[in-house]
Amino acid sequence: MCGPASVCAVRVAVDPGGPERAPRVQRLHDDGTPARDVEVLGGMGDVAALEAASAPRWVFARARSYRRLLAAGVDVGRAHDVELVEGLLVAADGHFGQPHGLAAALARLHGRTPDPDPAAVEDGPPALFDTTDASDELADVVAVHAAQQRALGAAGPGMRLLAAAESAGMLVAEEMTAAGLPWRPDVHDQLLVELLGPRPVLGGRPPKLVALADAVDVAFGRPVNPDSPAEVLRAFARAGHELTSTRSWELSRIDHPAVGPLLAYKELARLHSAHGWAWLRSWVRDGRFRPDYVVGGVVSGRWASRGGGALQIPKAVRAAVRADPGWRLVVADAAQLEPRVLAALSGDHALAPGDDDLYTALAAREFGGDRAKAKLALISAMYGQTSGGAGVLLATLRRRFPAAMQFVEDAARAGEEGRLVRSRLGRTCPPARPGDEQTSAARARGRFTRNFVVQATAAEWALVLLAELRWHLRAAGSPAELVFFQHDEVLLHTPAEIAEDTAAAVADAPPWRAGGFSATPRSGSRCRFAWSRATTSAERAPCVVLAGSVGSARTTAGELSLAFCGTPCPSSAPGCRRGPVPSGRTSTRRPVQPRAWRVPSARRRSTPPHRRRSLASPRCRRCCRRSASGTRRRPARRSPPARPPARRPSARPRGG
Repeated sequence: MCGPASVCAVRVAVDPGGPERAPRVQRLHDDGTPARDVEVLGGMGDVAALEAASAPRWVFARARSYRRLLAAGVDVGRAHDVELVEGLLVAADGHFGQPHGLAAALARLHGRTPDPDPAAVEDGPPALFDTTDASDELADVVAVHAAQQRALGAAGPGMRLLAAAESAGMLVAEEMTAAGLPWRPDVHDQLLVELLGPRPVLGGRPPKLVALADAVDVAFGRPVNPDSPAEVLRAFARAGHELTSTRSWELSRIDHPAVGPLLAYKELARLHSAHGWAWLRSWVRDGRFRPDYVVGGVVSGRWASRGGGALQIPKAVRAAVRADPGWRLVVADAAQLEPRVLAALSGDHALAPGDDDLYTALAAREFGGDRAKAKLALISAMYGQTSGGAGVLLATLRRRFPAAMQFVEDAARAGEEGRLVRSRLGRTCPPARPGDEQTSAARARGRFTRNFVVQATAAEWALVLLAELRWHLRAAGSPAELVFFQHDEVLLHTPAEIAEDTAAAVADAPPWRAGGFSATPRSGSRCRFAWSRATTSAERAPCVVLAGSVGSARTTAGELSLAFCGTPCPSSAPGCRRGPVPSGRTSTRRPVQPRAWRVPSARRRSTPPHRRRSLASPRCRRCCRRSASGTRRRPARRSPPARPPARRPSARPRGG
């Protein structure tokens, strides 16, 4: 067993060192306070030995620290990424977008104004004049990590799980970059030749682009550079068509012989510039595509990438993704995840029944079998679209699924009023900016916050899924590797003889199993990214669950199981669908705004005051509608108070 003075430790802060510096570690208690003095290790082998002996949670300054361990052949089970967690806490304080690097976190800890974060750079040879003091970085990591542990302890279990999941996502991202996505350069080259013609010897346009550019010149009767929007707009103006842009949807509306070849040219030129032969040389090495993932690179917590277009691979070249000989690709796709998450968040589970295709099931029940209408209605509900025929479809959803629609309406109203909204675990949206109190800007922010609560929660579910999959593979000693991830789609590379077992392990992961989704191995070694559809078991509750811990120590206090349904909410109210909103180091649940922000809009005036709810409220309010025994109970019926007369919005704050 591990005593207070034994070699085991709950957490270990690590400085991976460099070409001329040995790695250093400092063992920490769970609250971040030092348990021992700084130790200088003999090499990366000692880091691997410490991981095997006690499996601590490694505290890294940033993702590049783990990248150095992977380059030396050392992987770890659990981590705490100081910079990623600092970003979560800064946003929770209502300061999204402010610097959150290690230097900024240290300055904030000592009461100084942080400087902007330096640009992310790749590890390489040291500069001629390196001004950084690497000897002090480990002490800075320990100090900032201890402050973060105090903040996370005050924030609640949701924020602690989010910090653990975000850090686990960093481990997965770095390991996926190191492993690489299997990519056949010869297949990619063949696809490009079929689409663009032979590769130009001295650069320039491929033959098919040259032919399409010539067709555009013939259609206009003069030379026009199709790569220049200004020239294209002038050419159409001379032909009697005044356009505001060269976007495809605007070009498609006019009748001119140049439209066809111009649209075809734009599509192929985009492929040539983004994923052509130059991309192949830059990003595919040794039969692997190795993008640089950015965990939480999007406001909602979705991943991004630095170059390479990893999350925007066009269908035209996806056939180049091929498993190695004797291996298979196991693909899993939580199709229609966001509508299912909306159903779980709002408690309106009728929105996501136990069907393979949510849109088809909804169309059969509400839209006369028209799947396109059902899809448009749900997307409009989550993104706030009301133009065209979306308004009529939304009326159907409001009548049939009032709880789900009220949930996104509350989020939109909070955004319009300049308040913060948060995901299920506590990821916080950016604060309102000066000028957002104007009507058009306020409505735009409302559309953003409407979708933020759903998309950010779906991103959290995906993070927990990745962490659980990684844990299952490590615990089983499986040679299968996570090689690709995109929002809600996961791709594993596994030996053919254990492909079925790997697919079963994916389906058995707690978030996946609780959500009722399934994974299937692709037959053969070829993958066209035709991801398998998700299915929901009819005998399971049709809801998505954030369940289980993140990492190898599955019972630590900081990693509690949190579920959208099936377990009580943190407020301990039976049947609560919406627990207290976790916050960061300072409370920003209901920030005081000028009176002009709280002027009721036309939509708000139409809602009786006793029916209005707020996502930012720290209480459960009227969402708790089930007794402890599980039976449904209705709140006492109350007459709505008299509605005050509508007032015209004022352009300036009142009072004072």
